[in-house]
Amino acid sequence: MDKKGLIFDIQSFSVHDGPGCRTNVFFTGCPLKCRWCANPESWIKGKHIMFAGNMCKWDKGCRACEHVCSKEVIMFKEHEKPSIELNVCKECESFDCVNICPNNVFKQCVKDYTVDDIVKILRRDFNNWGPDGGVTFTGGEPLLHDEFLIEVLKKCRELQIHTAIETSAYAKEEVFLKVFEYIEFAFIDVKNMNREKHKEGTGVYNDLILSNIATLKKYKWGGRVVLRQPTIAGYNDSDENAYELIEFMNKNSLYEINLLKFHRLGETKWNQLGKEYEYHENGDVTQEKLEYLQQIYLNNNIACYVGDNTPF
Repeated sequence: MDKKGLIFDIQSFSVHDGPGCRTNVFFTGCPLKCRWCANPESWIKGKHIMFAGNMCKWDKGCRACEHVCSKEVIMFKEHEKPSIELNVCKECESFDCVNICPNNVFKQCVKDYTVDDIVKILRRDFNNWGPDGGVTFTGGEPLLHDEFLIEVLKKCRELQIHTAIETSAYAKEEVFLKVFEYIEFAFIDVKNMNREKHKEGTGVYNDLILSNIATLKKYKWGGRVVLRQPTIAGYNDSDENAYELIEFMNKNSLYEINLLKFHRLGETKWNQLGKEYEYHENGDVTQEKLEYLQQIYLNNNIACYVGDNTPF
């Protein structure tokens, strides 16, 4: 039986997720729960839905979904848009509401893909990539799907497709190293060097992440690794955090970091998932502060790229 991967999105023509033009494959499920996450729909590993209530045409008389749910979680009240029990929806297998709604109010976040399904898409996009492009596996956390991912990576190697990964590195060491045998380029997130602050912001300690990064360098992996930091005011934009990260990078022969500017592109998704987004008004880092931090890295012989201004 063909292995299947749980994917919540596939995007072609990406130019900021590795060398050249790329196709991004987004795996679902993530061991981290970052409080600023731009893809909160990726947290749940299984299939689930988002509810865009603002797109509902209930006020125009639409009731297409009213009786379609077998669990009866879609509720209409007079003069109010419908409400839904998203916690119950996690147990759904039919997603009849998604199929019947004419206004795309319900969105199924995750679909099954076989290895051949992924390869077919990559073959389709091949001519769009140019000489430096390829595929980037991201998420969520692609390492949660290691067996399926490795099968896809093996096919990529056969077809000479350049492979990249965006990962938290939060996985068992043997899983991490096995996947990286087939990876040529990696972005690895380091959210905060202080283990307590890391847990405060992401729900997990950073010990395993830092250990895997150090082990990768000792393993004599031949690819290129760029550390990434989504830079958030009041959380990881301090000089202290920068100098601790520089010390770690120097110790492990790492010389590239990409500072990402905080954004709120995921806020709507939080709302559609019934989650409270706490960064509605805070977290912003100025361009001046990013350039200040960049200079700290540059002064310590670390190549530091801000935002999309990268050499790849």
